[in-house]
Amino acid sequence: MKRVLLLILASVLFAFCQAPSTTPDGPAESPLAGKVSLTKSECQEYAAFLEKAWRDSVKIALADSFEKKSLTRGNFTMRLDWRIFGNKPADGRSLFISLHGGGGGPASMNDSQWENQKKLYQPAEGVYLCPRGITDTWDLHFRPESDAFYEELIRMAVTQLDVNPDKVYLMGYSAGGDGVWRLAPRMADHWAAASMMAGHPGDVSLLSLRNLPFMIWCGALDAAYNRNEECTKRIAEMDALQAADPAGYVHEGHIVAGREHWMYLEDAAAVPWMARYRRNPNPDKVVWCQGDEPKTTFYWLGAPTGEIAKGKVACARRSANTIEILACDYSGLTFYLNDEMFDLDRPVRVTFGEKVLFEGPVTRSPETMRRTLRERGDLSFIFPASITVKLMD
Repeated sequence: MKRVLLLILASVLFAFCQAPSTTPDGPAESPLAGKVSLTKSECQEYAAFLEKAWRDSVKIALADSFEKKSLTRGNFTMRLDWRIFGNKPADGRSLFISLHGGGGGPASMNDSQWENQKKLYQPAEGVYLCPRGITDTWDLHFRPESDAFYEELIRMAVTQLDVNPDKVYLMGYSAGGDGVWRLAPRMADHWAAASMMAGHPGDVSLLSLRNLPFMIWCGALDAAYNRNEECTKRIAEMDALQAADPAGYVHEGHIVAGREHWMYLEDAAAVPWMARYRRNPNPDKVVWCQGDEPKTTFYWLGAPTGEIAKGKVACARRSANTIEILACDYSGLTFYLNDEMFDLDRPVRVTFGEKVLFEGPVTRSPETMRRTLRERGDLSFIFPASITVKLMD
């Protein structure tokens, strides 16, 4: 009953982000909500209003989960454990999500690995959070259902623990490293940096790591499943990607001499390395390759829902008030815009090769701000404007 009441109250509060309120005893909606268009300063004011309403509603909705240290979605439950290190910085705490080893086997094995992961690393500052895999299968950290859990635990950490959403880091060992290989690219717009320890990459594409600093750690003698050889190949692949695009694909690769599957915590150097970086929600160039779990948005790009499939690629860059589509496997794309990326008081131009697909003014809309916050659930992705273009019929 308590959970039901909390969810009802949260839904009422979040409604203030979506439509004007007439509830006499509730917080009044911003008068900007009903406007057709906003100025830049009005946009900033309304974003601040939305942030407060969002924080209040999410904090209430996840209060029970925070207290119980577990998240439940459908038939799956993700148990959580965290410890807080250091003093909270002025811009909010860091969050290190650390995935345990184990994989396909009895629950007792994965529980033991979870217990081990809880004390494996210690950041100088931040929340060190270890989620228990939602299954006991080999893919326990990166099942299709997992992504929504990670998004929810980030929202919980932001609202309950004062975590900065642009300081969220992903790491994992063994089966947890398997998870990082998959989750880092397909959720790259969620992380500030990531580190893979002793995992196997499978067939994952690394293209989407363009704006995500990424570390690879593996023992030189870790021959099970050819991990050492596969990780060596992927380090070379990251080297090639960065050579072709020097402004992106920041990475380090470490094949640790003399070590087998256990690296005796030499890989702990990844923690301060990751902490050097902050997520950039508005990178100047986005390379997006669909992974195992399809996504409709990635950074400031959106793809048609009915066309999403693993391996499809979209690539675009922005400069001044122009967006240049460099590659696209879709019939069209949506671009989400804000005043940090563009001068929205001037016309915006979209090109594909020699063809101009759009050129004209855009409108800062309070409805678009509400919708993007509602759909993304991320304060760094509140966009006041969008453009959708067709590349083919």
